[in-house]
Amino acid sequence: MSDLSIARYLPFMRVKITGQTVYGDDANSALIKLSPDLRYRPLCHVCGGPAATVHTKGRSRFIRDLNLAAAQVWLQVEYRKIWCHTCGGVRVEQLSFADASRRVTHRLARYIYDLCKVMTVKEVAEHLDLDPKTVKQIDKEYLEEEFGATDTDNLSILMIDEIAVRRGHRYMTVVADYFSGRVIWMGPNRDKETLDQFFVTMTQEQKDALEAAAMDMWEPFINRVRHHCPQAKIVFDFFHLVQSFGKVIDQVRRDEYRKATEQDKKVLKGSRYLLLKNPKNLKDGQRDHLQTVLELNATLNTLYVLKDQLKLIYYYSDRETVKRVLDDWCTMADQIEHPSVKAFIKRLRFFEYGILNHADYPIGTSRLEGINNKIKVIKRKAYGFHDDQYFALKVKQAFAA
Repeated sequence: MSDLSIARYLPFMRVKITGQTVYGDDANSALIKLSPDLRYRPLCHVCGGPAATVHTKGRSRFIRDLNLAAAQVWLQVEYRKIWCHTCGGVRVEQLSFADASRRVTHRLARYIYDLCKVMTVKEVAEHLDLDPKTVKQIDKEYLEEEFGATDTDNLSILMIDEIAVRRGHRYMTVVADYFSGRVIWMGPNRDKETLDQFFVTMTQEQKDALEAAAMDMWEPFINRVRHHCPQAKIVFDFFHLVQSFGKVIDQVRRDEYRKATEQDKKVLKGSRYLLLKNPKNLKDGQRDHLQTVLELNATLNTLYVLKDQLKLIYYYSDRETVKRVLDDWCTMADQIEHPSVKAFIKRLRFFEYGILNHADYPIGTSRLEGINNKIKVIKRKAYGFHDDQYFALKVKQAFAA
């Protein structure tokens, strides 16, 4: 006679197996009946203390467990309501293998959480034949436990940026540790109140330990860092500076196109990305086209040279040298009579301090741009997140140091 038993598959405490049934068209489901083991006193599911008396018994509920091979396993669990002196009321009996509020066992919940690290909620739900809302809720509860608290220990240099999460200018602010690349915090919007929510999680000692913060030239971010950490140096990111000047080049190109003759328009047409790309990224035919454009239009030629010269500002590590290069660049750019160029020079002068600080702290948000690209992949993989808190937790999980 075989000594095989399903009991080893269900090593649950304070219950015993009283029956099992296989059902379904292909016998692909199993129902295991469990009853309280009367040798043990029932425990309160709230405080964990032993029950004084049993208030009600004979009730049962169905709980989903891990699959056994390809078969779904359901547990029909008989449970009791007890009177707990500690809580001062009637409570549900504690089960060692499942929470009173869940309809899945602890081990299935953990399996769902592990799957959600590499699969979407929809994929996990289809794989286990569960409601996507159930899968998401389980994943979110585990994420809250592991990443819900904001860890602001041992921070000296921050990266601050925003990412678009939905159409219609819906943003979330991302704060990351410059050295580890760990996403510390994410919050909805990109205004002053947003960063206030982050800094409130820090002690004054932690704020005083911050040396610098890399960001783009966004006033709300600047304002809050200065307010909470006045000693921290604000460093403006090289990538955003060049990107801003690229918009100036494009505006001038459009204006030059409108003024050009029909013959010259044929040359200028399609030159937008040629002017913005790095020379090494151009193909042979594009290089020839760009050369023709620069020879045709002196203003665009000057702007193209200025674009490369602008990068030199971030090349030097001496503040005086950076200041001199910046002054020379502004003098050259001021020769171009175009309102967009004038406005850019004015903006550059206004934020000059953050550019000079790069000489002391050669940092930027380029690492955060890479993080943002991965965040976008996470967002696309889930077909967008409608729960900002869940989205932030998934990002923190992906970039846990």
